[in-house]
Amino acid sequence: MADTGVQPGSVDGIVRRARAGGLAAWVIRLRSTAIVLHLDGRGLLHLGYWGADGGSWNADDYLVDALPDRETAPHFLEGRPLAYPAYGDPSYREPCLVVVQPDGERELALSFTADRLVKHAGRPMLELELRDPRAGVRLMHELLLYGELDLLVWTVHVANYGERPLTLERVLSGSLPLPAGRYDCWMLRGRWGGEFQLERQELGHGAFVIGSRRGISSAEAHPWLAIAPRGETAEHTGRVWFASLAWSGNWTAMVELERGETLAASVGLQPFDFAWHLEPGERFSAPALVLGHAVDGLGGAARRLHDLERTVALPAAHRSVVRPVLYNSWEATYFDVRADQQIALARRAAELGVELFVVDDGWFGARDHDRAGLGDWRVNRRKFPRGLRPLIDEVHRLGMLFGIWVEAEMVNPDSDLFRAHPDWAYLPPSREPLLSRNQLVLNFARADVRAAILDQLHALLTEDGRIDFLKWDHNRPWLHVGWPEHPDRGREAWVRHVLGLYELLQTLRAEFPELLIETCSSGGARADLGMLALTDQAWVSDNTDAADRLPIQYGYSHAHSPSTMVNWVTDVPNHQTGRVSPLEFRFHVAMQGVLGIGGNISRWSEEEVQQAQRLVADYKRIRTIVQLGEQYWLLPPPPVGPCAVQYVSPDRRAVVLLLYQVRGGVGAGVPRVRLMGLDPARRYRRERDGAESTGAALMAAGLPVRFEPTQGWHPAIDYRSALQVWHAIDAR
Repeated sequence: MADTGVQPGSVDGIVRRARAGGLAAWVIRLRSTAIVLHLDGRGLLHLGYWGADGGSWNADDYLVDALPDRETAPHFLEGRPLAYPAYGDPSYREPCLVVVQPDGERELALSFTADRLVKHAGRPMLELELRDPRAGVRLMHELLLYGELDLLVWTVHVANYGERPLTLERVLSGSLPLPAGRYDCWMLRGRWGGEFQLERQELGHGAFVIGSRRGISSAEAHPWLAIAPRGETAEHTGRVWFASLAWSGNWTAMVELERGETLAASVGLQPFDFAWHLEPGERFSAPALVLGHAVDGLGGAARRLHDLERTVALPAAHRSVVRPVLYNSWEATYFDVRADQQIALARRAAELGVELFVVDDGWFGARDHDRAGLGDWRVNRRKFPRGLRPLIDEVHRLGMLFGIWVEAEMVNPDSDLFRAHPDWAYLPPSREPLLSRNQLVLNFARADVRAAILDQLHALLTEDGRIDFLKWDHNRPWLHVGWPEHPDRGREAWVRHVLGLYELLQTLRAEFPELLIETCSSGGARADLGMLALTDQAWVSDNTDAADRLPIQYGYSHAHSPSTMVNWVTDVPNHQTGRVSPLEFRFHVAMQGVLGIGGNISRWSEEEVQQAQRLVADYKRIRTIVQLGEQYWLLPPPPVGPCAVQYVSPDRRAVVLLLYQVRGGVGAGVPRVRLMGLDPARRYRRERDGAESTGAALMAAGLPVRFEPTQGWHPAIDYRSALQVWHAIDAR
């Protein structure tokens, strides 16, 4: 393999072939990270080092005194950093790959056969190929390098180049062995109404497993994790290895601590009820896995993932475009949707400064409640006698975009679609179907089902005027994927459904390139990197209570960019929690990403309207910094006391600081927060009062956490918030 000619330290990253202990090796150096892959004497691939750049292209410099095999069992690889263990390797680690041959044999003997350094979309990509000639299995690793982001995207392909069919029973996306030691695992756990809760788990001996078997990536566990040396890593400091899986279905992450305190994390498709038939000449590709290393804590890892989404991963049409302020009519009208009522709401929304008006559930079919209509994506003429055109035209006349809600993967038994095609839903062959939210899941593994739904969506998007936005919802998990027409492929449906969904969304994006799409799944149950590659933003929770949203948004932003996070301002008492908080507080919480409004604005007082107009205008002034800048959580959301989040423009000339206090503490003092990411040599001025300081001082001494108005304020006051904007005032 020849060098690409890219020089060390280039933002594109580089791979060089080397030797490790006399055997073939590859050294990858990104912006501040080095990775060393090497072979052992049997041709197995090892990942011997992943961490801070050691300043060397010599593989042996990173593998000094590498541990030998156990003297008493030299043929076993316990504790060795296998890059991708397969069933049949002399290892007791959970395998990433299990292949069943027609005679029932499952053991593989893969060994290295070829390497290539190619360009993919202008970036260097290392391809490593391993084969088992007897089984006819070819395993291809593709490592796509994002040098300037300190990230690597790992994709695995398994091909059948033999003459007999094979069955894949496990194909994970990657494995990350780490140096011996004690570690903590950070993950995003939760539930409906409480998604993306950042939790820490101490890793002990044995296996720690998280994942989903619900057909979606799920609210219970998000396909992201970070691993850090125990006691060393915090929000802004310390080493952390992290992974994000670009997949929207069943998934798993297994972290094992073996004898000798050697640790490895493997991530990929959930092995539960998975099998994939592979005919000769066919290939199966695992979901892409984003891997990275940072020395600036969980926040540093998050900012790398934010950069990946904003520069590479999100759909290109809107990747670097600020998202519009939206209004969604769900909490104002629920299923009681009518043309005149929606037009009145649109006019009020335009007065507030809204730029996108969205009609939610209830506009189609026999949809007066959640028991009927799903699958019939035709306008309800009783509610909209002249179709959607009068509403769409009025929304556009008001200077707003028009959006609408769909749940295209679902069907109600009480629908024309189900009555005509009951076999299009996942149904157990000999049992009564189990409904959830009175609905079933359509079999998107079937091309005819996808084609029929696509035809309906095409008609919706073209017949009544220009629709600019789709809210794509998915409101129930799956329990089974009965597929009577293909009983031999039933275990493929978990994966084929997701691939079918991706294909349909790709088709929509190709035909309607300007269409904005928001992913939703009972809130944030499918707001993963796989969906965000095909949609523009995500609804992260049905819980719109501002106090509850702070920890949800805090957790979400560790895995995904603020430019994708949709937050609503809704009415009080909040319809889910009954809490009452000031309108300004609700707006300031919703300003952390994409600002939305979801209250019944037709009932807002003139004072509330004027306050909302001012706050929407405030958001529009800062949203470029919030959505496209660097984010720093200065104080995470606590049970009592303040929290603070900061955004810095890419040129470090503008700073946005949002301060909150859900619950004050009696007798508490006034803490200070030190800003981050500023230019230390510049002077900055605060918009509100003209106060000035240097970037160095703001990062060293910080600012007191105080809220306006200051007169009569004390630290025990609940539901307080403040917005500060700072600008550099001197040229460099």
